[in-house]
Amino acid sequence: MPVTPAHAAYGPDQTVSITVTSNAGPSIMLAQLTGTLAFDDGNTKFRYALRLCWGSGSYPMPNFYVSVNGSTVLYPTQTGTAAAPPGCQLSLFLYDGEYTHSTTLTNVTLYVTGGWFYPGNTYNSRTKSVTYDNPYN
Repeated sequence: MPVTPAHAAYGPDQTVSITVTSNAGPSIMLAQLTGTLAFDDGNTKFRYALRLCWGSGSYPMPNFYVSVNGSTVLYPTQTGTAAAPPGCQLSLFLYDGEYTHSTTLTNVTLYVTGGWFYPGNTYNSRTKSVTYDNPYN
């Protein structure tokens, strides 16, 4: 019998929930990144299903990026929109995909940045990050 190659399988989804709020002037929710990410047991891939909320008092639109193993930077491509929940502007921005790394994948860090003006025309920005460890290594 021929031997079939082993296929990596994804582990359980890890919940993503990062909220960025202003730290000067009135308290404003600037951005919220929610969803899931999961690592494969082959130690080289992860998949993500993320939703970015543009907070009502935030300007310009918030952004996020992914750092893989603390060195490789990934900017996920927007894959769609959904109706904005209360507190969010325009739409909920959807980012769904999969990433394959060239070496062992040990962790993924999500960085979310939102901006606001306070006082007057003074621009401020704030970034929050959360690291998710690969449970398979």
